[in-house]
Amino acid sequence: MPGRNSQITIFSPSFADESNTNAQNLTVKEIVARLPPELFHVVMICAGDPDPRIAERRNTEFVAWSGHGNSVRLLKRILLTTPDIYFFPRCGPLDRAFFDLRKYLRIRTALVSYIVMMMNATTTNRMLQRSIVEADRLCANSEYVAQTVAERFGAEAEVVYDGVDRRFFFPPENRFAGDSSRAPVVLYAGSLQPRKRVEVVIEQAARWPNIQFRLAGRGETEGLCRDLCQKYGCRNVSFLGHLSSAQLSEEMRSADIFFFPSVLEGHPQVLVQAAACGLPSVALNFYRPAYVVSGNTGFLAESDHELVEQLDLLITNRALRHSMSQAAAKHSYKFDWDRITEQWVGIFLDVMEKRQKIVAA
Repeated sequence: MPGRNSQITIFSPSFADESNTNAQNLTVKEIVARLPPELFHVVMICAGDPDPRIAERRNTEFVAWSGHGNSVRLLKRILLTTPDIYFFPRCGPLDRAFFDLRKYLRIRTALVSYIVMMMNATTTNRMLQRSIVEADRLCANSEYVAQTVAERFGAEAEVVYDGVDRRFFFPPENRFAGDSSRAPVVLYAGSLQPRKRVEVVIEQAARWPNIQFRLAGRGETEGLCRDLCQKYGCRNVSFLGHLSSAQLSEEMRSADIFFFPSVLEGHPQVLVQAAACGLPSVALNFYRPAYVVSGNTGFLAESDHELVEQLDLLITNRALRHSMSQAAAKHSYKFDWDRITEQWVGIFLDVMEKRQKIVAA
C-alpha cells in the first residue's frame, strides 16, 4: 500500500553522498533528484555531505552510515516503516537479510531490481540470482545485459538506460581550434582491475611515445601498470588517481580520444560521459554498448587487433576525430536523465498498481 500521505515510499540501499562516484550510486542519485516529491518519499543512505539536489528535495530522508552496525540499523528501519518499494538491491548483508525476511514474513514491499552487469558464470552470484528471480519488476541497463539475463535465468528484463549528468559532461568549445599539428591526448577512465585490462593502454603508450596517455582511476592492477611503464620506458603516461565528476569531465574535455579496452562490462556510464564531452571512443563490442555507434561516434572492435588498428586510425586522422567528436556529442542527447526518470516513474507507479490489485484480491 502507498506510504505516508498517499505517497509511494522508496528505500534504496544506495549512497546519496555528493562525493560518491560509484556508477550504481550515481544512477540512483540522478533518478531520485528528479522524482516528483509529491508522489515519492525516498529514503537513502548517507555517509557524508549529500548531493545538494537531493538534500534540497522535499520528502527525502537520509539514514546515517557509521563505522559499524549499519546493516542491523537499516534493517530495523525497513521493518518499522515498511517501504512500498525496495529499489536497486545490491549484494550485501542488508540485502540478504531483507530478502530473507521479505520471504518468510511476507513483507509487502515490492522489489524493483536493476541489473547492470552481463550475467555469466563469473558475474552471477546467489544474491544477484535472487534479485532477478524474486523481483516484482526487473530492469537492465542495456539490451545486451537483458539478453544475458534471459539466457541465464529465463527472465525478461525491461531495458532502462543510464543517462549522463550534463552539469559536468558537455563538449569543449574549441577542441579543434588552434594548432592542427598538436598531438592528440588519449584518456582511459575506470577502475584499475584485471577485467578492465589497463595494461593494454600502457602497451599502446609504449607504441606511441610522443602521445600523452592519461589514466583516471585506482585499483588493484595499478602497481602492475606502473611496473609496465618502467619496463617499457613510458614517460608519456600519467596516473591521475580517483577523480570527481567535475575533474573527470575536465579531463575528457582536454583529451581527444577515449580508449577503453575492458572485456567484461554491463553498460559502462563512462562511455556516455565521454560521448557527452565530444570524445570519440575506442572500445570492444563484446558487451554491445549503445553509447558508441561504431564508425560514427567511435569504434567498437571485435578483437584486440581491431582495437589497436582503430586507435591508430584516430591518433593519425584529425579530420576523423573531428567528425566523430561532433557525432558523439549529438548521440549522447539520446540518453537524457529527465526522459529516463520518466520511465522509472512509470515503472514505480505500475509496480504499485499491480501490488495493490494483488492485495485487494
